[in-house]
Amino acid sequence: MARRILITGGLGFIGSNLALRSLELGHEVTLLDNMSPEAGGNQANVEDFAADLRILEGDIRDEDTCREALVGQDVVFHCAALTSHLGSMHNPRENVAVNCLGTITLLDAMRQYNPGSRFVYVGTSTQTGPMRTAKVDELHPEFPVDMYSANKSAAEKYTLIYAKAYGLATSVVRLANVYGPRAHIRNAQFGFVNFFIGLALQGRDITIFGDGAQSRNLSYVSDCVEALFAAANAPEAIGEVFFAAADEHYSVAQIAAAIAECLGGQVRFDPWPKERKAIDVGDMLIDNQKIKQVLGWQPQTGLRHGLAQTLAYYQARLDRYL
Repeated sequence: MARRILITGGLGFIGSNLALRSLELGHEVTLLDNMSPEAGGNQANVEDFAADLRILEGDIRDEDTCREALVGQDVVFHCAALTSHLGSMHNPRENVAVNCLGTITLLDAMRQYNPGSRFVYVGTSTQTGPMRTAKVDELHPEFPVDMYSANKSAAEKYTLIYAKAYGLATSVVRLANVYGPRAHIRNAQFGFVNFFIGLALQGRDITIFGDGAQSRNLSYVSDCVEALFAAANAPEAIGEVFFAAADEHYSVAQIAAAIAECLGGQVRFDPWPKERKAIDVGDMLIDNQKIKQVLGWQPQTGLRHGLAQTLAYYQARLDRYL
């Protein structure tokens, strides 16, 4: 059945891939985006299917904007955020204003004007901070080490509070190191993996700080999109948090080597800059059993296959992303 879907941050990486998949499924799609380069939006992400979208320019901190966007929607995917870890340390007030107050404004507008819709909040694995157990699951303690991660954790809790206090159908899906088509690859502001991909596509050195031994989970974007839809569709997801993460873990050095092998460039190692070392979480091994058991979601895309699909996307349009 066709549904009306609102995607905040719809011109960004996750949002634009959600928009494309929504159209493929026959849904009616509205994107809300503030068009700010600092938030990662890129018109090139939707240029092939923009005619099939309703695109609203606005800020999630504005109640009137949220009301206009929300009325009549069946599902809300809340992707809008300022996502730079380092940027959040340089401008913490702006980060809390967008990621926390913006989320509250959106949730409260939903409570007042469209309480019957489904709401899926896009969280991040870095909310947990350093690992304190053998693997990180949804009940792992949260001691984030940068302002972005702390604010994402707080906004997640607001999402869950609105489910419990007001009976709203909200869910949370935490993602980890997502890569693939339509990502911001120009600089490291939006994550190291897609920045590495951008460097490789230009034949430039892929720089690793330290020895690159810390473990990471990588998820291909289409797998993450399916996880978000699974949360939006299942009654069992209401009021719950899920990690949508791939089964395999790799060291940062292994990730860089695979990207260089598949896309180009070469790997080099440099000393840690002090400000980056201070916000690195070390190893991050994620347990994805809950989402598999409750929602039946499974990751489908292996690293090298995902990199091949990523290469195919950017080869024809690299100038639009650099």
